[in-house]
Amino acid sequence: MADKPDLSEVEKFDHRKLRKTNTEEKNTLPSKESLLNKKKKHVRRPKIS
Repeated sequence: MADKPDLSEVEKFDHRKLRKTNTEEKNTLPSKESLLNKKKKHVRRPKIS
């Protein structure tokens, strides 16, 4: 049988000491239009041998 984890520090933890934070999304997905523009710019050309 596995040993039980020590939860004494968790029991002492006071969540009221935490600060309130506001999250901001930094990495948004590109728009559909920008993806279509990139796709149009990168048209594959056939290889010349």
